Amino acid sequence: MLSYRIAIDIGGTFTDYVAMDEETGEITVTKASSTPKNFADGVMEAIEKGGILLEDARYIVHGSTIVINALTERKGAKTALITTKGFRDVLEIGRANRTDLYNYYYTKPRPFVPRMYRFSEHFF
Repeated sequence: MLSYRIAIDIGGTFTDYVAMDEETGEITVTKASSTPKNFADGVMEAIEKGGILLEDARYIVHGSTIVINALTERKGAKTALITTKGFRDVLEIGRANRTDLYNYYYTKPRPFVPRMYRFSEHFF
C-alpha cells in the first residue's frame, strides 16, 4: 500500500522526519538526535520513531542543513573555489546583492572562500 510521502532533514542538533498519508492526509512528525559520527544512525532512528515502514512509502526525500550551518558558522574544512577564467571574484562582488542599499554603515560579509583559495581557469 504505497500511500506515504516521507521527508527527512539532518540538522546540526536534530534529524527531522515528516510523513504524509496521501489517502487520508494524516501527517506524522517526529525527530531524533543527529549523530555526527554517522548521520545515517539519526536518520534510521527518526524513521523507526515515525512508525511507517519504508516499503509503504511512495516517495522519500532527504535534505540536510548541515552544510548551510557549517557555512554560516564558518566551521569545517578549508575550501577552494574554481571558476571560469575572469570570474574569480564574482561571488565577492555580488552585484545582485543590495541588502541594505541606503545604509551608509553597511559592511559586506566576509566571503566564505578567501581570495587566496579562489582560482580562475580557462577550461576549454
